[in-house]
Amino acid sequence: MPIGVSDELLGTFVPIAVYWLYSGLYVALDGVERLDAYRLHPRGEEAARNVVSRGAVVRGVLVQQAFQVVVALTLFAVIGDESGIAPKQPSAVVIVLQFIIAMFVMDTWQYFMHRYMHINKFLYKHIHSKHHTLVVPYSFGALYNHPLEGLILDTIGGALSFLLSGMTPRTSIFFFSFATIKTVDDHCGLWLPGNILHALFNNNTAYHDIHHQLYGNKYNFSQPFFVLWDKILGTYMPYSLENRKGGGFESRPVKSVEQTKAD
Repeated sequence: MPIGVSDELLGTFVPIAVYWLYSGLYVALDGVERLDAYRLHPRGEEAARNVVSRGAVVRGVLVQQAFQVVVALTLFAVIGDESGIAPKQPSAVVIVLQFIIAMFVMDTWQYFMHRYMHINKFLYKHIHSKHHTLVVPYSFGALYNHPLEGLILDTIGGALSFLLSGMTPRTSIFFFSFATIKTVDDHCGLWLPGNILHALFNNNTAYHDIHHQLYGNKYNFSQPFFVLWDKILGTYMPYSLENRKGGGFESRPVKSVEQTKAD
């Protein structure tokens, strides 16, 4: 590349930079009081309900990203061309198709692994519950997981998405940066007007917030793009986004027709 940095290195480190830059934007917005009208939780709830400090969250995310770097560099080294010549980029149509395949692969892997970590009491208690210490999610807590969970869900899931879609390292820069933005957005705690991700995806900030609440703990496992598997396998919890007394929004579960009949 013209700047002298390989696509493999950019594919490894750019999504990490995007994570901290994009989540940092939400941290800055968090200080704007007039945006409290778009919060999904009152300002004081984070301190009252979350049982982990922000400093511990930062350290936990950095540990996970260190694992990601090692796995990504190892993967690129194994599949890389010894000639050092970057593979030719396919047409735009092929790249779009690769994006769609990668999104489906990532969603499928994460749904079943995520759901199993809830079903298996040992894994939930010792592994996945770490992420759920953030009852009130916020942007840079999106990747706050037990290192083993980060390796299984995110790192291996990302590697499978890359390999099965057939994308090039250069395409992966954009795909994983987009997936990172989507994941951070799902945990940001703000329902801002004009958010294009909310318009494009039903799996969004409010949808994932339901999962972080006690009543939604066994629902809305899908992440980060679609709600397909939740709907197919009966773990979809519909919700309504309502104005909260005192300001802001609140995502509230709504009984589906099937649930009503079952009751």
